Amino acid sequence: MAGLRAAIELAPAGTVLVVAKESLRESSSEYAQGGIAVALSDDDEVRLHERDTLYAGDGLCDEAAVRTLVQEGPAAIRQLIGWGAEFDREGCKLAFTREGAHSRNRILHAHGDSTGREIARALYHKAASLANVTFSSYSSISDLLMDGDGVAGALLNGEPVRARAVLLATGGLGRVFRNTTNPDVATGDGVAMAYRAGAEIRDIEMVQFHPTALRVEGAPCFLLSEALRGEGAQLRNVAGERFMERYHPLMELAPRDVVARAIVSEMTATGAPHVLLDLSHREPGFVRARFPRIHQTCLHYGVDLERQGAPAAPAAHYAMGGVGAGLDGRTSVPRLYAAGEVACTGVHGANRLASNSLLEGVVFGARAARAMVEQSSGPSQVPFTVAGDLSRVAGQERLDPIDIQTLAWRFCGIVRDAAGLAEACRRLQAAAPTPEAQNLHTVALLIARCALAREESRGAHFRTDYPEKRDSFARHSIVKRDAAVGFR
Repeated sequence: MAGLRAAIELAPAGTVLVVAKESLRESSSEYAQGGIAVALSDDDEVRLHERDTLYAGDGLCDEAAVRTLVQEGPAAIRQLIGWGAEFDREGCKLAFTREGAHSRNRILHAHGDSTGREIARALYHKAASLANVTFSSYSSISDLLMDGDGVAGALLNGEPVRARAVLLATGGLGRVFRNTTNPDVATGDGVAMAYRAGAEIRDIEMVQFHPTALRVEGAPCFLLSEALRGEGAQLRNVAGERFMERYHPLMELAPRDVVARAIVSEMTATGAPHVLLDLSHREPGFVRARFPRIHQTCLHYGVDLERQGAPAAPAAHYAMGGVGAGLDGRTSVPRLYAAGEVACTGVHGANRLASNSLLEGVVFGARAARAMVEQSSGPSQVPFTVAGDLSRVAGQERLDPIDIQTLAWRFCGIVRDAAGLAEACRRLQAAAPTPEAQNLHTVALLIARCALAREESRGAHFRTDYPEKRDSFARHSIVKRDAAVGFR
C-alpha cells in the first residue's frame, strides 16, 4: 500500500519502477481485515485519535509523527474514495466501527472484512493508469547499490538498476517467527538490506503479536480480526470462562499487548494450545454478513462462527520497529527512503493502535514520494558497489528458515528474558544461515540484540526479569552495522 501510494505521487516527476517478489497484490495490505482508522465520524476529533494512538504506544511514540498521521488522515481517505475505494456505508454515510483502545467508532471497513484488499485494488488501478509507472512482479531485489555513502539503485534479479532514489516499502517481518499472520513474503528483506547499507534500525525489538489467530490443526495461522472483538466477540478459556476482566478494565478491547499476554497466561494455566473467540451470542446471520471472508475461511476449517467459538492463539503480526525514517521517509543513508511497515517513524511507539497501519501506508507513502522528488538529483555516474552480505558468519551449524523461526518464537516471542535472548544471540552469531535464510537471520539477530539491551517491559516488549517500565528506556533503540545497540 505504501509503495503503490508513493508510485502515484512520484509519477509526474519521472520513471517509476515498482518491484515485488511475488504478485503486486501479495502483501500484508492484502490481508488487512479490520479496517483503516481515521477521525471522520460526527462524534470524533483528530485530537482524540492522537490521544488514543499515544496511549497505545506506551510512552515511545514520536508525537510529531502521530500528529502528522491523524491530521493528514482524513484528506488521505477522501482521496482514496475519489480514486474509487469503496468503503462500507450505512445509507449514504460511511459506516464506522470500533476496535481495541479506540475511544470512538473510527474504523472504516470495506466488504465487511476486506479493507486492505479494497484499498490496494484502488491504488493499483490508479498507479497502473499512469504512463510513467511500470511494474516488475516475481522479481528479486537482493541488495542495494551504493555510491559512496548513498544509495544509487538496487540489484534486480542479479542485474544493477540505477535510480535517483530508492523507497523501501517491503512490509513486515512476521515470517521471522514460527507462528505469524503474515504472508510468506514478509521476511524482513527491507530491514536486512537497509542494515547492510549502513542505515539505522530503530525499535526493532517492538514486535506486535496479534492476540487472535486461528489455531486449528492443518489450518494456516489465519488472522481473526480485532474487529470481531469490536463487534462484541468474547474471549473464553477452554473451560468456557470469560477471563479478560481479570487483566484489564477494557476487557476484550484492551490494547493488543495486554490481550496477547492474557491469552498466553490462560493457555499456560489450562494447559490448552488455544482459547476461544466467541461471537455465537450475536443474532443469526450477523457474522456471515459483517465478516464474510473470516466466516467462510473458518467454515472451511470446520469452525462455524455463527454457532461456536473459534480456537485462537497469539501470532506475530506487526513490526512497530524497522528502518529509522523521518516524517518524509528519509533514512540515515542518503537517497534511501522507507515507508509503511518496514519504516519506523515512531508513529506506533511500543504498541500499534489497531487499524493505524493502513493509514500510515497511505499518509507516509505520499510524504516519502514528495521528499524523493524534492531532494533527489539525476542518476549518479560514479561507479557503484553492492552493499554486500555483511552478516554471514563462519560456523559448523547451518540455520534454515524453520530453524530461525523456531528459535525466534521460543526466545524472542511474547514473553522474553535475558537468558533466552542471550541464547538466541549466541546461537545466531555462531551459525551461518542457508542462502534463503539470510535476511531472516539478520533480522532475528537484530531483534534479539535490541530486546536484550532493552531492560524493561514496555508495550509489546515484555521481559519477566524486568516486568516494569523504566524511565531510562523511554527512548528509541538504535542499531547500525558494526555498532553496539544504543538508545536515543
